[in-house]
Amino acid sequence: HLSALENVMLPLELRQDPEARSKAEAMLARVGLSSRLRHYPKYLSGGEQQRVALARAFVCEPPLLLADEPTGSLDAATGEAIIALMFELNAERGSTLVLVTHDPSIAARCERTITIAAGRLV
Repeated sequence: HLSALENVMLPLELRQDPEARSKAEAMLARVGLSSRLRHYPKYLSGGEQQRVALARAFVCEPPLLLADEPTGSLDAATGEAIIALMFELNAERGSTLVLVTHDPSIAARCERTITIAAGRLV
């Protein structure tokens, strides 16, 4: 198993990014986990594990980010912070964000929405 920091650093290390540690630490701080850098998954809550996964996705600055219910296991306050961060990073980097959600308030914040009901586009 990898610690939270090692997990977020991994894709950067595979790219041989010399700033892997500092970038990973900064992204973990942005998702509110700077005090949990050296914790392993079994010592993190489900929500903390989800935030590590989000940090790992964000740290690579992808041109396209796919997020399926990214706040599903988070409390309301943390979920709002993560959604705000996703939209902030999307705007900062000019990336495309494809977000799947059942939450109408999150969907309302998107530039474009596609609704699926009973397996069909509505």
